[in-house]
Amino acid sequence: MSAPRVSFEFFPPQSLEASFRLWETVQALAPLKPGFVSVTYGAGGTTRQLTHEAVETIHTHYGLNVAAHLTCVAASRDETMEIAAAYAKAGVTEIVALRGDPPKGQGQFTPHPDGFANSCELVAALAETGKFKLRVGAYPDPHPEAKAPGADVRWLKRKFEAGASSAITQFFFEADTFFRFRDECEAEGIDGSKIIPGILPIEKWGGVRRFAERCGAHIPGWVDQAFETARRDGREEMLGQAMATELCSQLMEGGVRDFHFYTLNKPHLTRDICHALGVQPDGHLEKVA
Repeated sequence: MSAPRVSFEFFPPQSLEASFRLWETVQALAPLKPGFVSVTYGAGGTTRQLTHEAVETIHTHYGLNVAAHLTCVAASRDETMEIAAAYAKAGVTEIVALRGDPPKGQGQFTPHPDGFANSCELVAALAETGKFKLRVGAYPDPHPEAKAPGADVRWLKRKFEAGASSAITQFFFEADTFFRFRDECEAEGIDGSKIIPGILPIEKWGGVRRFAERCGAHIPGWVDQAFETARRDGREEMLGQAMATELCSQLMEGGVRDFHFYTLNKPHLTRDICHALGVQPDGHLEKVA
């Protein structure tokens, strides 16, 4: 079986130390020739300028295909489209279009009075410009705000109809979760090959567990038990690497050819998992990095 295609997610730095960590991460992973890398927005759009700066730097200095995150939060339609235009001017040709999380302390998303009401409206407006390849989010486990079974699949279909070309999933823990979701999507007329599984290599279980609870990702009992044992033995990172590698292997056996890794700006686990899957570094790029 040939090696899969990979992509990576980074988040923008908010301190000098974090800046060094981001650039070390980019340098470590660039030789793996990702199809694209994405740079996130903070909750409530709090890192908008930092995101833009990181996107421009990665695109200009590392020659990587950067997909900039863009959300509907805390901005008017005009402001949001101005950001998109600035990305286009900088040579960015891909956007990950998301509704976005509400600002900290705000219980639920409330659209800006002059802003986009949801991700579908944002995707449609960006598609109309004809300047970007658009990626969107998808939820193999029900989104916390999903109002009925199947709502996430129907909403994803609307995003594709609005102009999205692919979807990146929230992270999950078992291959069957993804396969079930892909089957449901295909039953709705969505091309399953356009759904890219999001993979989160786990270094410390406590923080990942809290995040999984917030975003609605189902936590199987065996995962809790395995990490509790690994924590006592000082082997959390080793278990996280083994779990992610096995998950990707199972997905590949089920026909998956693309993976998007949430790196958390810590490259070593992602790099080692990619190597285990047969993704080999480009020797020239490795020397440059």
